[in-house]
Amino acid sequence: MIVTIVNVHVKPEHVDDFIKTTIENHKNSIKESGNLRFDALQCNDDPTKFILYEAYISSEAAAEHKNTSHYAVWKDTVAPWMAQPRQGTTYTIIAPNEVTLWK
Repeated sequence: MIVTIVNVHVKPEHVDDFIKTTIENHKNSIKESGNLRFDALQCNDDPTKFILYEAYISSEAAAEHKNTSHYAVWKDTVAPWMAQPRQGTTYTIIAPNEVTLWK
């Protein structure tokens, strides 16, 4: 099981649009068979900064997410709204380490 934490910094004038588009991506991502969690978080101190917390059953499931149409739409739509390129870091899940504890 793996988690990718994606740090996103959005231009201030696009925050509301980014939220709307990201919610749509979230709704579709949580339907993926290999998805354990897909959380979108907004920073309280700087509302232009976001974190996407994406947990998948395997690295293959995470890679498959990037082949979905909803991800492609999200990626292409939000790209010009970024204040800087998004940065993702992948982690191995230590706990909870049983799939049944995730949903």
